[in-house]
Amino acid sequence: MEKTEIRIYPDPVLRQIAEPVKDIDAEIQKIIDQMFSAMYRTPNGIGLAANQIGAKKRVVIFDFKRTKEKEGSPFVVINPEIVWSDGSISYEEACLSIPGFSAKVTRKKKVGVKGYDREGKPIEIEAKDIEAVCFQHEIDHLNGILFIDHISSLKRAIFKRKIKKMLREMKRKANAQQ
Repeated sequence: MEKTEIRIYPDPVLRQIAEPVKDIDAEIQKIIDQMFSAMYRTPNGIGLAANQIGAKKRVVIFDFKRTKEKEGSPFVVINPEIVWSDGSISYEEACLSIPGFSAKVTRKKKVGVKGYDREGKPIEIEAKDIEAVCFQHEIDHLNGILFIDHISSLKRAIFKRKIKKMLREMKRKANAQQ
C-alpha cells in the first residue's frame, strides 16, 4: 500500500464538507486501510477523518485502546451522525492535522452516534468523556470544521501567527535546499 500522508492545516481539503458514502466498495475499503496506516504512523493518534488524508468521504476511524507499542481496538464508522448529546466537558484537544498546537475546547460530555461499520451493518454507539470528544472532533472534520474554530478569537489569532511563521520557515528551508 502506498504511504498516505495526513494533510496539514491550512490544506484546503480540511475545510471541505465530506460526501456521504453510497456504496461500501473496494475504494472505501482502501481509504479505510490508508486512514489506519496514516494514523498508526503517528505516535499518539486515536482518531482520524477521511478528509485528513484527502479523501472527501464521510468516514471516521478510532482506536481508543491504542498504546504507543501496539494497536488496540480499531473501529470504523461510515456516515457517522450524532443523534443526541448531553452535558458538557472541557478537554485539551490536539489534532494530527494541526501539529504542535492544542487548546481547551468545550463539547458535549455524552453523545449518541449512528452510522455503519466497515461491512455496512448499521451501528449505534453511546460515547462519553474523551470518546465523546473524539467523535465530535472527527465528525467536525467531515463538516470542514477544525477544533481551532471552537476556541476564542484571541487564541485563534495567536495560532494563525504561529502557523504563518512555521510555513515561512518551511518555505525558507525548502528554498535553501534548492
